[in-house]
Amino acid sequence: MKRFALLVTCTSLIAFNMLAQNNITFKVDAAKTTINRNIYGHFAEHLGHCIYGGFYVGEGNTKIPNSNGVRNDVVDALKRLKIANLRWPGGCFADTYHWKDGIGPKDKRPSMVNTWWGGVTEDNSFGTHDFLNMCELIGTQPYLAGNVGSGTVQELIDWVQYVNFDGKSPMSDLRRQNGREKPWNVTYWGVGNEAWGCGGNMTPEYYADVYRKYATFMTGWSNETKIFRIASGANSKDYNWTEVLMKKIPHNMVGGLALHHYSVIEWNKKGPAVDFTEQQYFQTMKSALFMDSLVTKHAAIMDKYDPQKRVALVVDEWGGWYDVEAGTNPGFLYQQNTMRDAMIAGATLNIFHNHCDRVRMANLAQTVNVLQAVILTKEEKMILTPTYHVMEMYNVHQDAKMVPLTIRSNSYMFGNEKLPAISASASKDSTGAMHISLVNIDPKAAQDLAITLEGGNYKTVSGRILTSAKLQDHNTFEEPAKIKPATFQGAALKGRSLNVKMPPFSVVVLELK
Repeated sequence: MKRFALLVTCTSLIAFNMLAQNNITFKVDAAKTTINRNIYGHFAEHLGHCIYGGFYVGEGNTKIPNSNGVRNDVVDALKRLKIANLRWPGGCFADTYHWKDGIGPKDKRPSMVNTWWGGVTEDNSFGTHDFLNMCELIGTQPYLAGNVGSGTVQELIDWVQYVNFDGKSPMSDLRRQNGREKPWNVTYWGVGNEAWGCGGNMTPEYYADVYRKYATFMTGWSNETKIFRIASGANSKDYNWTEVLMKKIPHNMVGGLALHHYSVIEWNKKGPAVDFTEQQYFQTMKSALFMDSLVTKHAAIMDKYDPQKRVALVVDEWGGWYDVEAGTNPGFLYQQNTMRDAMIAGATLNIFHNHCDRVRMANLAQTVNVLQAVILTKEEKMILTPTYHVMEMYNVHQDAKMVPLTIRSNSYMFGNEKLPAISASASKDSTGAMHISLVNIDPKAAQDLAITLEGGNYKTVSGRILTSAKLQDHNTFEEPAKIKPATFQGAALKGRSLNVKMPPFSVVVLELK
C-alpha cells in the first residue's frame, strides 16, 4: 500500500510538472500569410485633448516646438512607433463634422459645438490640410471617416475630389486656392461610423443600402482611383450585422468591414484606470481576450460569402476603457495607462497577427490623451505609455510572414474562472529573422515556456521585456521612464528548442537569427 501511495504521489508530481510547462510549437516553414502593417493603425478623434492640446497646439505657440501648430515631439514619437495609418476625425464626431468648415483662412472658419464630447466649442482651426499634412510629417497613411449620419453624398464625394483629384475641377481648384497644389491621394475612407449607434441608429439592412449609395458615387464603376472603402461594421458580437452587410453589399464595392470592441468591465461601472483590483484586472483581460472569439466568428461569416477573403476585417476601434481620472471632464475620456494596458495591447496584437488572413487593418483608440493612449501630454511635457512601448516592440512584425502556432497554456485562475496565461504570435521577416511575441497575463505567477521551432534553424536569440514591480504601475510626468523596455535574458536556444522564463504580467519580444 505504501509503495502504491508513493507511486500515485510521484505520478501526480509528474503530471503537475507537465501542466506547469507551457508548450508552443511554431511551424516556421509554414509562414505564408503577411501581417499587414495596417494592423498597427491609430485613431485620432476630436475628443478631449486628442487633437487640440494633444497633436495640435496652434501655430502661434512659442512654448512648445511645433511645425504649423503640430507638436514636434508627438510627430517624432509616432515616427519611431511606425504607425501605419491614422483614422480621423472620428468616431462619433465624424458624423457631425462638415469638412468644408475646416478649410481656408483660419480666421474665417466657422466654429462648431462638439455635442458628442463635452459640449465644447471648437474653432475648426485643425482641418483637412492640417491633418493630411501632419500625416505626411509622421510618414503614415491617412484614414478619413466620412460623414454619413448628418452629411450628404455630395459632401463626401466633394471631399474625395478635394483631396485626391489632380486635374481641373471645382474641388481641386478650391484645394489649390487654399495652398495645396498636388493632391494627397488618400486611399482609406470610412463610409460612416457606428451606423448602429451614434452614426444614425440604423438597422443593418437600411445601412447596407445607404452604404451602396455613398460608395457608388465616391469613385467610378471600376474603382479606377483604387480607394479602399470601409463599411461601418458590427458592435462587438452583433454577428447579424456582419451577415447582412456581407449578403447585401457587392464585394467589389467594399474594401473592408469594420468591427468595434473595447476591453471594458461594465459600461455603467468601468472601474478606475490605476487603482484597480485583481478582480477588475481579470474581468478586463477576459474582455480583451474575447477579441479572439469575435474575430473568429465574424471571419467565419465573412468566409461564407467571401471565401477568397477579398474583404478585410478592419478593427478600427479597440482598447481598454475605464472611468476618467478624478477632476477631469467626463466627456474628455482621459485615463492613465498601466501595465494592465500593456497586457491588453500585447494580447490583442497577437490575436490580430494570428488572424492576419482576414484582419488586415486595426486602429487603437486613441493616440493622444484619450482612452488607451500611446502618448499623454501636459503643456510642454510628453510621456510615452506602456501601450506605446508594446507597440514599438511589436512593430518588427509589420509586413512579415505570420508563423502558425499551436499552444498549450497554463491557466490564470481567479475564483472559479480561468484564462490562458500565455498569449503568443510570431513572424519571419524578409531577412529570414524570426520574431516571437509573448505575453504572460498572470499577475502573480512566472511562466516557463517550452518552445519548438518546427522547420526553423537559428543560432542566436535576443530579446526585450516590458514589466514592472506592480500591475498598477504607470509613467507620470514626474517619472516618465518608470516603465520602459529592457534587455531580456530569460531565453535559452538549443537547436530547435527554445526555453523561456517569463515574469508575471510581462511582455517579451524575441529575435532569432
